[in-house]
Amino acid sequence: MATWAIGDIQGCFDELQQLLRAIAFKPGRDRLWLVGDLVNRGPKSLETLRFIRDLGASASVVLGNHDFHLLAVAAGVGRLHKKDTLQPILDAPDREELLDWLRFRPLLHHDAVLGYLMVHAGIAPSWDIHAAQRHAAEVEAALRSDDQQAFYQAMYSEADDCWSDDLTGTHRLQVITDYFARLRFCRPDGQYTVEFKGPPGSQPAGYFPWFDLPRRATADIPVIFGHWSSLGVVDNNSVFALDTGCLWGRQLSAFCLDQPRWVSIECEQYAM
Repeated sequence: MATWAIGDIQGCFDELQQLLRAIAFKPGRDRLWLVGDLVNRGPKSLETLRFIRDLGASASVVLGNHDFHLLAVAAGVGRLHKKDTLQPILDAPDREELLDWLRFRPLLHHDAVLGYLMVHAGIAPSWDIHAAQRHAAEVEAALRSDDQQAFYQAMYSEADDCWSDDLTGTHRLQVITDYFARLRFCRPDGQYTVEFKGPPGSQPAGYFPWFDLPRRATADIPVIFGHWSSLGVVDNNSVFALDTGCLWGRQLSAFCLDQPRWVSIECEQYAM
């Protein structure tokens, strides 16, 4: 049995199948951890979503920003962008089953035995594992409620923000979601910006990659994440960055959690 974490797939179904062959993945025997952004921008979002859903207990998935975008569009709140490849999912006969499965995925996955924590983008520097789990559960409850549209409407804020225990309502949920699904750079006090997507060194003064902040409360737990294709591989025994730019014609990568090692395959470019 092996447990493999795989970076952002974003509808690159053929590349996913190639990578699974390269790691000799066998459902029922092995486990997959998927860092989110299962869909969008690649050519086969529907096939990817169906395949991962059908893996059942063999796959642990956290939600990424593109997955949230799909849910918001399907709920009538978001709108499709020119380069989105979500329409086949929205038109699929099993659309509702797929969307219900997706919105019941968590924002955070933690395995105390393996000792790893997985999120899509990042974690607020002041949150320890217990706080992160509590705040993830707040958003998960909103996603699964009858009032999910109010959450989606708040989710699209582009304003820079900062965590405070005093935040309430949909603003609180939006900030929590930004940390888990959109975070790259932030300040030591937790103030973050969603505008800058480049590699470290491209950010405004005073901002740092979230995982480099001093006194980060989850520094004692190895964190697996994706989301940041311009970052490349980071493997320093504290954080493991898995988005190696499959969509951009670079690689799709898998990291073995049991006996740490990397396997990557070369990818065709779909995004420009």
